[in-house]
Amino acid sequence: MYETPILYSFRRCPYAMRARLVLFACQITCELREVVLRDKPKEMLTISPKATVPVLQLSDDTIIDESRDIITWAIEQNDPNDWQQYINEMNDLIDINDQQFKTHLDKYKYSSHHPDLSKEEHRENGDFFLKLLNQRLKQQKFLSSDKQTVTDLGIFPFIRQFAFVDKEYFDQLEYTYLQNWLEWHLKSPLFGNIMQKYDKWLPNSEKLFFA
Repeated sequence: MYETPILYSFRRCPYAMRARLVLFACQITCELREVVLRDKPKEMLTISPKATVPVLQLSDDTIIDESRDIITWAIEQNDPNDWQQYINEMNDLIDINDQQFKTHLDKYKYSSHHPDLSKEEHRENGDFFLKLLNQRLKQQKFLSSDKQTVTDLGIFPFIRQFAFVDKEYFDQLEYTYLQNWLEWHLKSPLFGNIMQKYDKWLPNSEKLFFA
């Protein structure tokens, strides 16, 4: 039995969300340290100079500071949902999500910082991924199966972020399967559990255990 890992996280970060979703689903308990991004703790910066969440510190001081690597580690420790078989498929979609879609999502969300194109044009540039996902969901209820898998958890936080830039616009798109999929995840107990609010972590804070 491994000792409790430490997870540096930020509640609203989609990368941290995907890590928390899978850690919780895999029933792995972590000491949660909620970070304020404008005032990151030196304890996190010391072990991960890239200065982004999530960061997972294992009991042997191994540092995992990429969300997809945390997901893979979690499933290797405990896989009660039999998700190992979907890791490659998850990674294929995460490649598209993280390397292409997220760029357009950020420019859409923060369009005033990217005046080279209009907000609407940035939004349209991300439409290819919505279309791809909707087409997959037309064939089955979730992205890799008729049941929720790790593939869904790796992508859901980013579609949530895109949708809530302008929810009224997103809801009127002709992507019914994707909209239903998003609503299912938003209402899921798993999402509710990982989105509880916590105070900023300080070195003298009482230990807070997640999952």
